[in-house]
Amino acid sequence: MSLTRMFAVDSAPPEPAVAPERFKAVFRGHPAGVAVITLPGRPRPAGFTATSLVSLSLSPPLVSFAIAAAASSWPFVRDGSTAVAHLLTAGQEDVARRFVTSGIDRFAAPTRYRLLPGGEPVLAGVDTWLLLSLESLIPAGDHRLAIARVRHAAIGDDHRPLLYHDGTYRTLGA
Repeated sequence: MSLTRMFAVDSAPPEPAVAPERFKAVFRGHPAGVAVITLPGRPRPAGFTATSLVSLSLSPPLVSFAIAAAASSWPFVRDGSTAVAHLLTAGQEDVARRFVTSGIDRFAAPTRYRLLPGGEPVLAGVDTWLLLSLESLIPAGDHRLAIARVRHAAIGDDHRPLLYHDGTYRTLGA
């Protein structure tokens, strides 16, 4: 039985889709953690800012994130097998802005990074990150949902997350 039928109250036709601007307005009031996803690549790595990173399963340890199918980093996700999810903290708004900006080399100065043995880029100064193995890619409208297994977790001391809320980067109070 499909989810639509399972939860249908009556047989009335579905309502028209919510307008994109209204949909965005709803989520402007919902804060989200900010992450940067980086991927190996040649001649340079790829990466993007994501507010969609969520824990998915404890056993096995899985996370998910979404990426637009039109994004410049999508081919690296589609064709790759690994990634690093960096959880940004207070004071790292510049990193979030750099990796959300289109048309620039996100790994040029001032970005500093090192490569793990598998070629995955780890951003300098971001102390909490996850090494991921990409397991599934699921079409979801104009995006793709990536499901990834956590292979390694590095945990930093700063637990003041960078948040995105109402079109602005914010941090939690002390």
